Amino acid sequence: MTRERDTPTPRDTDPRWLDANGDPIDEDHRGLVYDVQTLVNRRRALGIFGGVALTSLLAACGATAEAQTTPTATATATPTPTPTPSNTPSATAAASGPLTAVPDETGGPYPADGSNGVNVLDDSGIVRSDIRSSFGSSTTVAAGVPLTIALTVRDAATGTALAGKGVYLWHCDQSGNYSLYSKGLENENYLRGVQATDANGTVTFTSIYPACYSGRWPHIHFEVYDDVATAVASGPIVKTSQIALPAEVDDTVYATSGYEQSIRNLAQISLQTDNVFGDDGGIHQIATMSGSVASGYTAALTIGV
Repeated sequence: MTRERDTPTPRDTDPRWLDANGDPIDEDHRGLVYDVQTLVNRRRALGIFGGVALTSLLAACGATAEAQTTPTATATATPTPTPTPSNTPSATAAASGPLTAVPDETGGPYPADGSNGVNVLDDSGIVRSDIRSSFGSSTTVAAGVPLTIALTVRDAATGTALAGKGVYLWHCDQSGNYSLYSKGLENENYLRGVQATDANGTVTFTSIYPACYSGRWPHIHFEVYDDVATAVASGPIVKTSQIALPAEVDDTVYATSGYEQSIRNLAQISLQTDNVFGDDGGIHQIATMSGSVASGYTAALTIGV
């Protein structure tokens, strides 16, 4: 039987691999020289292929690395300008998170809210920010170191500012006496006033620094109502409490003329022994102070109700 010839390759035409009849000798019988040459040729081919493959691989890696190291633009929010602080402290209307509710305290014996005799809340003129003078039949102005009182009312559960709340605030004068009650002051109504909280939940009263009278730490009374209309109608009270004034400012103010009795009274009392603030040292009721005797002080307090 005649075997079909394979198509000759260039290597098959080499006379070394032809038999006497000119036909190609089978590769298995061409000897050691042929095998060595074949092995060398294959290694060269593999070397060329490997070089091409390596070059392609490096190029691919380079492209990948470049893709990985190319910075990606990140959207940056436009910064919101920080508002310039004003001299009068206030809080933002945004919720600040839960805060401890201010303790309920006594309104004391001189509230003038109708619960103990006289009622100033239904008098025309009680809604005001400057409470230094009497109004109505008298215009007497209370003497003392100027004090601005900034009270911010927030929801204790959420921290949200409570706008439109009615706040009634009152305190004693430079001598430790209360208008409408103390002897000789029955016809005076200074150092008392009502205001509505603004959008930030804040009310600001212009007043004078109260004295320290015997048996009590220096303090300021306040009542919070649902609104001003409820306050002037002596309606339901949401919160009754007190503001404590810090010792370091008390000492400075009481060293000035007109507060002589307060120096002695303050030396006999502390926040821990006071019958109102003694439970916790007034930790949730101590005002934050700024200012001076010459320029006047500001007492700021945020309360939760």
